[in-house]
Amino acid sequence: MQLNSLHFHFHFQKDGDDENNNNNKFMVGSSSSTCTSREMLDMSLKDHVDSDIIVDEHEDVTYIPQHVLGTGSFGLVFQAKCRESGEIVAIKKVLQDNRYKNRELQIMQMLHHPNIVALTHSFFSTTHKQQLYLNLVLEYVPLTLNRIAKNYTRINHHMPLIYVKLYSYQICRALAYIHNCVGICHRDIKPQNLLVNPHTHQLKLCDFGSAKVLVKGEPNVSYICSRYYRAPELIFGATEYTTAIDIWSTGCVMAELFLGQPLFPGESGVDQLVEIIKILGTPTREEIKCMNPNYTEFKFPQIKPHPWHKVFQKRLPPEAVDLICRFFQYSPNLRCTALEACIHPFFDELRNPITRLPNGRPLPPLFNFKPQELSGIPPDVINQLIPEHARKQNLFMALHT
Repeated sequence: MQLNSLHFHFHFQKDGDDENNNNNKFMVGSSSSTCTSREMLDMSLKDHVDSDIIVDEHEDVTYIPQHVLGTGSFGLVFQAKCRESGEIVAIKKVLQDNRYKNRELQIMQMLHHPNIVALTHSFFSTTHKQQLYLNLVLEYVPLTLNRIAKNYTRINHHMPLIYVKLYSYQICRALAYIHNCVGICHRDIKPQNLLVNPHTHQLKLCDFGSAKVLVKGEPNVSYICSRYYRAPELIFGATEYTTAIDIWSTGCVMAELFLGQPLFPGESGVDQLVEIIKILGTPTREEIKCMNPNYTEFKFPQIKPHPWHKVFQKRLPPEAVDLICRFFQYSPNLRCTALEACIHPFFDELRNPITRLPNGRPLPPLFNFKPQELSGIPPDVINQLIPEHARKQNLFMALHT
């Protein structure tokens, strides 16, 4: 019997929040868009911005809207130019309810990291209908990882291994920071929410509209994260999940960079689980219990795991396969942490002082860790995390600043 024809006789979350229907679907700074054309997006700009300028009266700054980068039920994100400085920024414009504080603003104000899109400042504005909007002014980054990956697919090329390493490492470093230093789970890791500077190849995590501080014992909604990147415990309806859901999503992104297409392209919530089982095999009773204790009595078809070398057609080095295996564990507590991923041998090439980008340029800053990032980490792990040449450079910079 084919797995994709099987019926699972138990309740799953109703699907709908996926890569084609996501309330937080936008790309800060992306020159690609979520609509079919730039013209449609610019019509949306006129619908949402009823003036040729937006004024932050408290900072005495004026922004000139240029075009929309993405829209959703939350509002829209558009590119704008600061009249006073000429700086190009991305502004996320969100309808504000005075009864509630904006969680995304609160989270963004906590985050300061080279691999996270920076919040420049925020201000409120009103429309002619007297609707109150919160404007998040963000640094502008030109591309998304989604667009970069699609460009390689379009020309029928695989992304160079050095770029897969570089982008994956920076995702892990960003997650190590938000998970360990701030206690935040992003809950929507996907290529559209990963911004890339095309010149330096520095990657920045964006869109914290779904992010949340997870408190042990407090339930959370399981209907979160775009479908292709959704961890299995979310499909099972778990409400006391951990930051391990971001780790699963990171594995999905990394696998997609290798394959040129999503690893688990489910067409619905249940089908998403089918796609996962087709590769990882049927979860054991203990693994199901780890994902959601309420489902341990249900019967699943017994499917053997598909060998990774067949999934990736023998194109991956063994270190890459090992790291992917650590990402894709059914039991959330058995997945590697973001910090453990950063010191994995797959990324050793990035720690080599002679490694360069394919065009001969140096790598972006990868080891400029702040004391907050290193707090509580054992010295031997720090030595693995920061290569000797970078430690010397960091010491030099500290002595001369």
